[in-house]
Order: sequence, then C-alpha cells, then structure tokens
Amino acid sequence: MKTAKSPNEKEGLFTGTWTQVFASTVGTLFAISDGMNYGWTSPIIPYLISDESHIKTTLHEAEYLETAIMVGSFFGLPGTIYFVNKIGRKKSLLLAAVVNLICWVVVGLGDTMAYLLVARFFFGMAANMSFVAAPMYVAEIADQKIRGFLSSITYLMMLVGFIIVYSIGPYTPFYTTPVIGSVILLIELSTFTFMPESPYYLLYHQKFEEAKTSLQYFRPNRNITAELEEISKAVERQKTEHGRLMDLVIVPSNRKAMIIMTVLNGGQHLVAISIILMNLHSILQSADSAYMDSRHAAILFSVIMLVSAQMASLQVDKYGRKALLIVSTVMTGFCLLALAVYFNLKYNNYDVKGISWIPIASVMVYAFTFKMGLGIVPIIITSEIFTAKLKALGMTIADAWYVIGATVSVQIYQSLSEYGYHVPFYVFTFCSFIIAAFTYFYIPETKGKTLEEIQMLLKGEVVPVRSREEEEKMIRVL
Repeated sequence: MKTAKSPNEKEGLFTGTWTQVFASTVGTLFAISDGMNYGWTSPIIPYLISDESHIKTTLHEAEYLETAIMVGSFFGLPGTIYFVNKIGRKKSLLLAAVVNLICWVVVGLGDTMAYLLVARFFFGMAANMSFVAAPMYVAEIADQKIRGFLSSITYLMMLVGFIIVYSIGPYTPFYTTPVIGSVILLIELSTFTFMPESPYYLLYHQKFEEAKTSLQYFRPNRNITAELEEISKAVERQKTEHGRLMDLVIVPSNRKAMIIMTVLNGGQHLVAISIILMNLHSILQSADSAYMDSRHAAILFSVIMLVSAQMASLQVDKYGRKALLIVSTVMTGFCLLALAVYFNLKYNNYDVKGISWIPIASVMVYAFTFKMGLGIVPIIITSEIFTAKLKALGMTIADAWYVIGATVSVQIYQSLSEYGYHVPFYVFTFCSFIIAAFTYFYIPETKGKTLEEIQMLLKGEVVPVRSREEEEKMIRVL
C-alpha cells in the first residue's frame, strides 16, 4: 500500500481538485487585465508625450495616469465591502470584470486625456473589488492541501499581464493593449459565470442546499458530509463574533491579523516594487548600463517574476509561508542595497563603467527573490487570516494599506531621488530587513492549517499537531 502511493506523491496533491483549479483560474483572469493596466504606463507614457501621440499631453499630465488608479482603488473601498458581503464573492468578481471591460473600451476609443484618467480611476475601483473578492473565493473553495497554490494564481495571472503589456506596448499601436485586455475579460465573463458561489458564503446566508451543491462540485466523487458539517459549525461560531470595525482593533486575534496584513501589504511597496515596475526604464537608463536595452530588460524582468512566482506557488504548501517570506525579504534587501551602493558611487563621480552590470543583475535577481515570497505570500495569508464575519472588512482594509504603501513609496522615491537615486534605495533596503525581522518574530505559520486552526493560532491557543498518517487520512476524507 505504501509503495503504491509513494511514487506519485505530487499527483496525489491535485487528485480530485480539477474543478477548484478551473474555477480559480477562470475566476482570476481579471488579474491579467489588471497586470496589463498596472504596467501600462511604463511603455505608454513615452508614446503619449511623443510627437506621434494621438492624444497631445505633457509629461506632468501623463504622470497623473499613475496616481489615478491608486486614487480609484482607495475610493472603491466602501463599495468593495458592500458588494462582497451583499452579492457575494462570485458576483463581485463578475461586476469588477464588466467595469474593467468598459474601461478598456474607453481607453481604446478615448481621444483626450480626460477619458484616460476617468478610465484609470474606475480601473482602480474594479481592481480593489477583484483583489478582495478573488482571495476570499479561492480560499473558501480550496482544499487546504492546495489552498496556497490556488491563492497564488491571482498573482501569477497579474504577472502574465505585465509580460503582455511590456512585450506589446512599445511595439504595437495604442489600441492593441485595450483589445487584448477586453478579450481576456470576455473569456472570464463567458466561463466564470457558470461557476458556483463559495460554499462558505452560501452557508453564511443560510442557503444550505446551494452550499451543498457548491461543495459537491468542488469535491467531486467525495463524501462531503463531514466537511459540510465542519464548515457549518465554523460559520455559525464566527457569526456569534462581532463584525464591527472596532473589533479589528479591540479583539486581540483580529488586531494581530490586521497588523500582519498592514505590514505585509504596505511592505510590498516599501521594498520598491511599484517604483521598479513603473520606472524600470528610467532607472536602468540612469545607471548608464550598456549591457541590455531597457525595453528588453523590462520584458526579461517580468518573465523572471512569473517563473519565480510559479516556483513559489508550487512550494508554498511544502515549505510554508513564513520561510519563503524571510528568504525573500532578506535577499530583496541585498539587491536593493547593491543598487543603492552603485548609485551612491555614481553620484559621487566614481568611475562605475567596469561594474555597470550591477544594476541589471540586481533588478533581475530582485525580480526573482521578490516574487519568491513577498510578492506572492501576502495574498495567500490575506485569504486565510480573517474570520468569516470580518473577512470582507479586514481584507478591504488590508487592500487599502496596499494602496497606501504604493502611494507612500512613490512619494519617497519622488522626493528623495532629487538627492540621488541611492537615497530612496537605502530607505527601501532598510524596510526590507525590518519586514524580515517582523516575519520571523510575529507571523505564525499557516501551512497545512484549516481556517479554523489559523484562528486558534492567532488567539494563542494550542493547535493539535497531526501526524502524517492523520493528515493523509483527513485529506482522503475531505
């Protein structure tokens, strides 16, 4: 019996989960569009301020395109909280996809900067809803054995979007990107519409038969009685807990969850990811590196991030969230330090031609190490760490910190780079090492834990340690 199971352990991990994988994949296609949208300004702003542009604008006006999406995301917070709880995770994702689709049409047909700014604002609102609803939906349909992998699909999709926009943006007509973005969203709307709602959400709203049908779809050919009862008990228990905003502060376990997500979501940007994504061309040009054209470097950067994130998604349920976070933040810190030192030497008029390969090498290693942990683990933990009652509120506030972190990092970069590129990069280096220390001392490991056991961890309660045989038995039952 032992020999029959051992040869193909990896295959067993995904056995009976194809419906979960399919729903998670088609339900997160929006992230390709969002990745294209987020990276869109990098290749498009040079076109908009050029003589060939069909929309005449200045660099100062074009820079508002970067902030418009952040402002829209922030103003979308109340709507996100309302819709995710009121109409459900699935319908919220579909609504966000429709808004995204309309925005791409406006971008493709718009002939003034006003159209582009309005579209970017609503892009931000839709992205906020998507990045709250998607992790909730995926975490609530997934087997715990592959929850980490499925939760990471959103980021993988987003990286595909970066590769697309970096690859086609500089070389194709302006309307090409909106057409591709629209097609991707139409595929999502035509497939995800037929997927069931999350069984957690349905049980929370006392739709028992629908929840049973949903769980049976996501657990084909299994006896779902035990798991359905377990989810029902967890939902009923969490219903008794308060769901007020102040409970995120006054309840110790909720406060700990909120602190963790504040640091991780804001910290992603305080290690310079937004700065590098939005300014990669100018950073490499300022480095005077003759080793690679900045347009090619941007494509390679996004490909490396995708490969790294794919590797991490397959290992996050094996090695755990915490280990990947610590390795990622430490290595990211060293990459940023190398950039800071290089720009510091250049600022002080040292001859850096002999080491001009350092900026290229640093940003490529940065792409790999960032996406290996800090660039993919936070969205997984976000989907796991809040109770059912506070999940929408907690994840929306966590998403707000993501937006705030991005805005703060942009301000740090713009204000301090006047004194040399090395100054903001030293600040980002310091943030990386601080996040690594915070992870080591404060964040619990959630790998292999049920959503209920994670709440026990946050409350400081002892979680029963299951033997390997017990875990395998539990997986077979589920």
